[in-house]
Amino acid sequence: MIENGHHDTKEQLGEGGRSNEAAVSGCSPEKRKRVVRLWCDGCYDMVHYGHSNQLRQAKGMGDYLIVGVHTDDDITLTVDGQDTYDEVKRAGRYRECKRTQGVSTTDLVGRMLLMTKSHHSNLDNPDYQQHTDNFGKGPKGHSPWTGVSQFLQTSQKIIQFASGKEPQPGDTIIYVAGAFDLFHIGHVDFLAMVYKLAERPYVIVGLHFDQEVNRYKGKNYPIMNVHERTLSVLACRYVSEVVIGAPYAVTKDLLDHFKVDLVCHGMTKVFPDKDGSEPYAEPKRRGIFRTIDSANNLTTDDIVQRIIENRLQFEARNQKKEAKEMAVIEAMKKKEEQSESAH
Repeated sequence: MIENGHHDTKEQLGEGGRSNEAAVSGCSPEKRKRVVRLWCDGCYDMVHYGHSNQLRQAKGMGDYLIVGVHTDDDITLTVDGQDTYDEVKRAGRYRECKRTQGVSTTDLVGRMLLMTKSHHSNLDNPDYQQHTDNFGKGPKGHSPWTGVSQFLQTSQKIIQFASGKEPQPGDTIIYVAGAFDLFHIGHVDFLAMVYKLAERPYVIVGLHFDQEVNRYKGKNYPIMNVHERTLSVLACRYVSEVVIGAPYAVTKDLLDHFKVDLVCHGMTKVFPDKDGSEPYAEPKRRGIFRTIDSANNLTTDDIVQRIIENRLQFEARNQKKEAKEMAVIEAMKKKEEQSESAH
């Protein structure tokens, strides 16, 4: 779903990952003769750019990546503090990817339940912190693994996710635009269909600014701010470039600037522009507009509604997870104390 098929996996990874050469016992690709297969696992609930960044780093450590999806939201330590990766570590076959700060499934669910129009710029607000604490934390303790931290966009993060490739002669430049909020399988299926429209596609995604998304979608949308949505979309293998803060109307200037051959939109409703005009009037006039049916009806609204309807269940799950994490932390502290007293 989020395989970075067009990215260079042999690059040096700046987010805690290791180069292809360094990841395989210090051997260069020329010296090794076998395919290096990698395994990583997790819950991957509501897959977001933090997960994508982990998989990007993991893929850069070898040739073939297998991902295991847990049936429950378990952590990587047993209650007595035993590392479930202990055997792999002792065999010298363990590598670790650096966590992407500023995003977690707990945080995103908290934003949906908060139901305000400014949640994505409100992370320092005491009311927001109180809400997320009530949602994601148990009554005792404060786990460092389950929590909310503010996402800070950097140019380096964008570079790591971007393909870095410009369109070449003979490429078909396809433009799509939207919110792409809570980037999900419905978005992926749509982009996959768009990608298949040409033999050599170069897909550009225009992302609307937060205020624009809120204008036409209302409620508390977007759940993710434009910087987060940028990384989410860039993580998709079918996307070559992202326009951050694209105009809502697909204008003559935009089409000419990017030399767009085809403009596509899914089966979701097209809202009029601020002045009531048709946002796709220009590509329609040029005869380059296509409506794409991906056959996947999942929408961001569906996901949000699912969270709201199961709020108590999510709260109970997260508090149970928090309690387990705190038990592990206490067990680890106890083992450290025992080790120190023994010396």
